[in-house]
Amino acid sequence: MAGLDEVEHPRRRAGAVAAAPWAPSVEGERALKAVELYGNPAVGEVCLPSRPESAATARRLAQSVMLRQWGLSALMSEHVVLLVSELVGNAVRHTGARTFGLRMLRGRGRVRIEVRDPSRGLPCLLPVQELDESGRGLMLVDKLSDRWGVDLLPYGKTTWFEMRTAER
Repeated sequence: MAGLDEVEHPRRRAGAVAAAPWAPSVEGERALKAVELYGNPAVGEVCLPSRPESAATARRLAQSVMLRQWGLSALMSEHVVLLVSELVGNAVRHTGARTFGLRMLRGRGRVRIEVRDPSRGLPCLLPVQELDESGRGLMLVDKLSDRWGVDLLPYGKTTWFEMRTAER
């Protein structure tokens, strides 16, 4: 059936609801707001307060960079966001720091995510039992990333992970 613009449009079934026009999701808007407030971790290190709610901010920043800026897959973004949350959780929970830094780097065929904190205490990859309520963070980083490690700094450390991207 031709519409007003002389273009053939499919018939709508009785009771069918028209799709809503595209609008950014609430989470997408929060991600953009986080970049406005804290900065872009793909441009330089972003300093965040060492509080549990900063994990959500770090996830939003990572998601914004992965999907909007770098255009990488939703699955890869989901994995990066999960691992960012784990590294940030460790920095908040175990370092006693007032702030931590988040930085995201993209190289040829890979992404590297770094979380810097002022503690020189090294994270430990421990065996985890099925009923354990914590301790799975580094296990997830180990399983989902291609490489991960810790670089000791004169005043603190950087815990990082890398993942290969589809393009080479």
